[in-house]
Amino acid sequence: MFKLKLAGDRPVISQYGIFYKDGKHDKYIYIQTALEILQDIDQNYDNNPTSSHIVIPHNIAEEDIHRILQSYETNLEEEVLKTEKQYEAKITKEIRDIQNSSSITKIEKETWCENIKIMKEYRIQRAINKIYYFHTINDIKNVILDKKIKEIQTPFNEKFWHVLHSVQGVLENQKYLFKTNLEEEIDYDTSMIIKLNIGY
Repeated sequence: MFKLKLAGDRPVISQYGIFYKDGKHDKYIYIQTALEILQDIDQNYDNNPTSSHIVIPHNIAEEDIHRILQSYETNLEEEVLKTEKQYEAKITKEIRDIQNSSSITKIEKETWCENIKIMKEYRIQRAINKIYYFHTINDIKNVILDKKIKEIQTPFNEKFWHVLHSVQGVLENQKYLFKTNLEEEIDYDTSMIIKLNIGY
């Protein structure tokens, strides 16, 4: 079974080659940031009605990521295995559809199918990373709702912005239609920060 590890940007695969789409990053690069937010709001919120997240750069080992996530979701590995099987079936169908196509030559079909096979593990790994990421986002949402957190502050950088934007999205998709506001501000010590405000 696939485990969490870096893959890379989204590939574009055709009979002409393999290219990578700019801006379509592997969700792996955001998982550590998401876990830092998750642990912070879950452990520190009781003592502070505004969850202020201060980043201390560190690496979370792969086995620790699994352990942390499994402490929130017992069926995570089953979800990952299901995703792996679904993506393998998707790739098999892609190859079959290309082989049955009448609009390209035999050589183009062979080249395209071979490129898909070359990138199979890479693409499955990206799908697995995406599952881990969105499970982490869902865990953050659950802690926010359980503890009725109204504000999360983080330092200003692209990874925190991306993660909080994902959290904002899942909150606004709730049946209660939470009103959220994600903005950048200057803190008391003139540092740039990001704030996610949640209205109940």
